[in-house]
Amino acid sequence: MKISKISAFLVFALSAFEIFAVSNEEAKELLQRAEDNTAFYGMDFTANCSVVQEKPGEGKSQTLALMHRRDSGAKWTILITGPQKDKGKGYLQTDGTVWFYDPADGRFTFTSARDKFQNTNANTSDFAPQFYAKNYEIVSHSEAKLSAFECVVFELKATTKDVEYPKMKLWVTKNDGLMRKREDYSLSGKRLRTLAIPSYQNVKIDTKERFVPITMVIQDDLRGKKINGKMMKEQTKISLSSPEFSNLSDSVYTKPYLEQMSAR
Repeated sequence: MKISKISAFLVFALSAFEIFAVSNEEAKELLQRAEDNTAFYGMDFTANCSVVQEKPGEGKSQTLALMHRRDSGAKWTILITGPQKDKGKGYLQTDGTVWFYDPADGRFTFTSARDKFQNTNANTSDFAPQFYAKNYEIVSHSEAKLSAFECVVFELKATTKDVEYPKMKLWVTKNDGLMRKREDYSLSGKRLRTLAIPSYQNVKIDTKERFVPITMVIQDDLRGKKINGKMMKEQTKISLSSPEFSNLSDSVYTKPYLEQMSAR
């Protein structure tokens, strides 16, 4: 009798797990939602950026910038506003190419979405939409709790060579499809970076909700230093403030615009 009760309980438990577990189709839909939540189509997006780089034993440095994005055209412009020694420098992505502008010599230099932003642990691509569903396939998915968040954890493998990281692990909250944590890996499986977005700001435009990260914390899992016998990793914290959604002039995403703004 006891055996039958235990068996019945196990059957119930397994059935309950099957009922509430995220299916393959639901996992694909959630990953697509996570991708969609990183992009703002229909309007240009503008925000002030604070990028704080922390190197163990060397202190912190801060870069301030103004960012404009037109995700429908895969374009963005970042104008550095501080510190004074870097003021006027800028980045431009247009026609699939990323350019860096230095007003000191008035030249544009070809760069890449894989390149570091101002020698921090952030890539220039971290400021743009993330194509999780488009450029990756789901190797596996499971459910897990991340702090207070109920998440689906994805293990992803790139389906194209045109990505910064061939493998990725992603924590996405089930209720809203927001990415909360990401681990970036090399092809051999070595963890390179860990990125966390603990909080978002909800901006409503024409009854549509748009989720803008308040902060993004990027840890470089390869670079660091031992401090008092403990290994401390380099970190970069990106904070976005004063988000705005509006229609901007096409000229904002051109080289002449960067040159003009840099001269001010």
